[in-house]
Amino acid sequence: MSANSDQWGSVTRFLGLEALCLDTKNWDAWIELYAEDAVYWVPAWDDDGKPTKDPQREISLIYYANRGGLEDRIFRIRTGRSASASNAPARTSHIAQLLQIEARGNHTYARTNWTVHSFKENVTITYYGWAEYELAPHGDSWRIKRRVAHVLNDVADTVLDFYMI
Repeated sequence: MSANSDQWGSVTRFLGLEALCLDTKNWDAWIELYAEDAVYWVPAWDDDGKPTKDPQREISLIYYANRGGLEDRIFRIRTGRSASASNAPARTSHIAQLLQIEARGNHTYARTNWTVHSFKENVTITYYGWAEYELAPHGDSWRIKRRVAHVLNDVADTVLDFYMI
């Protein structure tokens, strides 16, 4: 097996682990997949139908400049200290397809297409889109340095949360 196919398999397994952690609500294991300085961003769409480019100056659906924001969100879900956490989080099924990987320096960049089916309050909602990952080696696996998820749905039927995309 070539190094490229080894890397492809390693990234595929890692992204599958992220989906598994989200679907099983294993928040502790999920957050450990992210580096301390990881950026988690879900851009909005501008008036021209293009994703916003600057989370500091333009609107975003979700933006955390580092892992601390994700940790705070998990805390609010666990303690019920948020409007969307008044009930248990939705049951989810994450499906992702790895489309491309590219090594640049010490990091690997991956592009996926994804679909997430969520069930809550007798309603099933499907969100879909594509995501870009910047991954840094960590032991025999990876850590997410940056995740940018583009939601392609025209309408969000409910408040979006990290576990729904």
